[in-house]
Amino acid sequence: MWKRLSELAIRYGLIPLAHNLIRVYLGLIRKTVLEEDRILRVLEDNQKVVIAILHQRMFGVIGYAQRFGRFSLGAIISQSRDGDMIAQIVSRLGFHPVRGSSSRGGKAALDALVAYLDGHLAAVHAVDGPRGPKGEVKAGIIRMAQRSGALIFPVFISANRAWILKSWDRFLIPKPFSRILIRWGDPLHVPEHLTETAFEAMRLTLEARLRTNQARDDLAMGWDHPL
Repeated sequence: MWKRLSELAIRYGLIPLAHNLIRVYLGLIRKTVLEEDRILRVLEDNQKVVIAILHQRMFGVIGYAQRFGRFSLGAIISQSRDGDMIAQIVSRLGFHPVRGSSSRGGKAALDALVAYLDGHLAAVHAVDGPRGPKGEVKAGIIRMAQRSGALIFPVFISANRAWILKSWDRFLIPKPFSRILIRWGDPLHVPEHLTETAFEAMRLTLEARLRTNQARDDLAMGWDHPL
């Protein structure tokens, strides 16, 4: 069904309509942003960053990405037919699509983002995507930071009201007129050379930060159970 819709959208030029509908929808959601100065200071000093986000929370931050338009924020988009449509939409929403497959071993996606960071300052990466398990940080973002010299910046996104889809990640779509909290964490520096033990410790550190901070903010936003 989704593949058919994407084909129709591309064939009949419906991408601008889809973009405008998403913009209107996102305009109905109120955002509170905390600790943004942390990442802006780093970017303005020309330090590369990879923004770490949970796949489940991606929709809530789409509109906010335009805030970083001057830094050409890169994002992996699959090379499939569906990806063609998504790439056109996200480019209108302030992202720079980087085409690569993250579902076939992940190497193509990793190489694509590292190459992108060679000439740009920032990229965003869903650390547990594209197939999970939910909340489990994959090794790719650590390797990406090693190879590019980028700092890893975790960002935590919570909503006070949202629909929870029956997908592997229980994807969250904030409801109209809901409130979103976007909070930036401390950056994580990844040394270029790590032992296997140190590499795994770094991965677990990032995973723990994301889980702990998301749970804390979810509780503050009124969710009394894990999302």
